Amino acid sequence: MSSIFTNIVEGKIPCYKVAENSNCLAFLDINPNSKGHTLCIPKKEVDLLFDLDDELYNDLMNFSRKVAIALKKAVSCERVGMSVIGLEVPHAHVHLIPINSMDDISFKSKVKMTPSDLEILAKRISSFL
Repeated sequence: MSSIFTNIVEGKIPCYKVAENSNCLAFLDINPNSKGHTLCIPKKEVDLLFDLDDELYNDLMNFSRKVAIALKKAVSCERVGMSVIGLEVPHAHVHLIPINSMDDISFKSKVKMTPSDLEILAKRISSFL
């Protein structure tokens, strides 16, 4: 069975797309730790980050870096934190989270955003790419 992220890649589930290239997709997390929390994924469904082949792994990391730089310009924060946990969805992914303290990246607290807020923010981040 396809992961939820594969369904997003295939257009079966909508997302708030931030960026895309031939191998990777970035979209806003709909249950964000902070405003701008973005997920970067390979389009190819591979469960574990370290199971990606070298080329796709490097592409995902370079893609995530570009998205993080744009995210920092779009959202007021001290820095953009990066986290790879790999338990919640069986599809390799990188969390890019605007942070001002360690608490912002803990996954214990979430911020509420409306669909309109998410759409506007996705476009704002995209504008810096």
